[in-house]
Amino acid sequence: MSGRLVVGVDIGNSTTEACLALVGPGGEVTHLGTALTRTTGVKGTPASTEGALTAVRRVLTDAGRRPGELDRVLLNEATPVISGLAMETITETVITESTMIGHNPATPGGEGLGVGTTVSVLDLAGHPGDEPAVVVVPHGWDFDDVAAALNTAVARGVPVVAAVLAGDDAVLVTNRLRQPIPVVDEVSAVEKVPLGMRAAVEVAAPGRTIRTLSNTYGIATVFDLDPDQTRQVSPVARALTGNRSAVVVRTPSGDVTDRRIPVGVLELRGEVRTVKVDVDAGAEAIMDALARVQPLRDAHGEPGTHVGGMLAAVRDTMADTMDDGSGGAPGDIAIRDVLAVDTFVPAEVRGGLAGEITLENAVGLAAMVRTSRSRMAAVAARVSAELGAEATIGGVEGEMAVLGALTTPGTRAPVVVVDLGGGSTDAASLTAEGVCTAVHVAGAGELVTKLVDAELALDDREVAELVKRSPLAKVESFFHVRHEDGTVQFFDQPLPAHVFARVVVLSPEGPVPIGTRHGLDAVRRVRREAKRRVFVVNTLRALRQVAPDGDLRRLDFVVLLGGSALDFEIPDLIADALAAHGVVCGTGNVLGDQGPRNAVASGLVAAFAQGIG
Repeated sequence: MSGRLVVGVDIGNSTTEACLALVGPGGEVTHLGTALTRTTGVKGTPASTEGALTAVRRVLTDAGRRPGELDRVLLNEATPVISGLAMETITETVITESTMIGHNPATPGGEGLGVGTTVSVLDLAGHPGDEPAVVVVPHGWDFDDVAAALNTAVARGVPVVAAVLAGDDAVLVTNRLRQPIPVVDEVSAVEKVPLGMRAAVEVAAPGRTIRTLSNTYGIATVFDLDPDQTRQVSPVARALTGNRSAVVVRTPSGDVTDRRIPVGVLELRGEVRTVKVDVDAGAEAIMDALARVQPLRDAHGEPGTHVGGMLAAVRDTMADTMDDGSGGAPGDIAIRDVLAVDTFVPAEVRGGLAGEITLENAVGLAAMVRTSRSRMAAVAARVSAELGAEATIGGVEGEMAVLGALTTPGTRAPVVVVDLGGGSTDAASLTAEGVCTAVHVAGAGELVTKLVDAELALDDREVAELVKRSPLAKVESFFHVRHEDGTVQFFDQPLPAHVFARVVVLSPEGPVPIGTRHGLDAVRRVRREAKRRVFVVNTLRALRQVAPDGDLRRLDFVVLLGGSALDFEIPDLIADALAAHGVVCGTGNVLGDQGPRNAVASGLVAAFAQGIG
């Protein structure tokens, strides 16, 4: 077949896609293949050229074509979009004079609640026989020696009610005691436990959590507190919630406070008004302020604060990509959208003795900048020089995505597409009259990964990404797992020993253990909530900006596109949210076989063909 060989290239935030086609003299299109590769550098900057070239060469090779046969390379108007993220704790539990061990070792010993006076094991022989003792054992003691000392004291008539150990021998010690007691171990800073003070030690049965020391009034009962003192220990109870074991020591001058930390003021500048909002007021207050200033023209953070530093870093990153002096000053970069998300992050308890952590309120803040399309001219020039074919900027992304999405069977104009990417969530609307409107909002897949990583205290982005992308299971034996939906799967060969009794991600390469003490249901809840707070919220606010009069009920078809539309649960979460508005929503199938991928690249080819036809 005769015609012009063209390739559409979509340079995205995370991936670059290509669509190769033969366009006939009458505008008829014969698709020859597609390709996908990682985006190099920042989207829409000269550094992204290598990724574009890789995608083009790959699709040509797969189709058995040579670069010399190309007539035209059609590039999207890849406006650079950079998203930055700040995770800032807005409350902090502070324990002074070591008044709490909010500890949760993997294997505490015994169970129950023991209340008494803290006594060093070295002084146990002289302890009076009528005073309950919470024995504190320093580093260097063998479990046999600890058990012998406790048994001797009990035989002498000392009421030993609990023990706190530096080592990890709680189970070995309790197995050798004549009188079982709750034992908490792995207290690395055991020497800081104040002696001669009233203390309570609680260990729950396996599979359960403590009840007394995680209850404000339980602590008040144990220590005989008045109402003002009860108010002071409330943060202690909150920090201990969900633990299997805990130690609380009351010191005369000890103080527990829950204080708010100033995290900075966010200034949102719109076309007609400017609004300032404290980040520590929470995500709802920030998003309400954003709605009042729309359309947003720029945002600034208070200098010297975490939010100020994050927004400055976003501007600096964009300025660094502009290496030819074409508007590269950070002050010239405008932030056009922000997304605030309330979350919880693990924070070390100040005053704890064993690296204790508690979940503290935090705000996740994503920011997005948009710059001019001038940098794409440099990309087009380099692509043209490398391939020996004319390279042109083919069209606005939103319009091209709509054209590509219309190749999905069962769709027609008017239609709205939502591109679920890595850094931003984009929406574009095409009316029956051919009028297209597009918007970009901050926050997408990268923000979800960050939330999962933070809330599960993984400190491992790769594992967080796996948790986001794949279903979970609990390994219940070496030959079977229980999936998150409750079904059981058996295996002919034994599973690796390191995943036994662990919550795992069922990745394509096999089960990967998750480094968290959270149970299966808790991990699943964190994952789904992160997706809901980012993708569902962003989809709805993007659609309201492109819907007639902001009314979602006036939308007919919504087609989900982009890499995150391949997720196993995000499309369902969005469809459920839109169902109440009577909107037909589903994942796109570009060209009838590409799924949600390749919409913009295919749309570039379609737009070129329409220009010919």
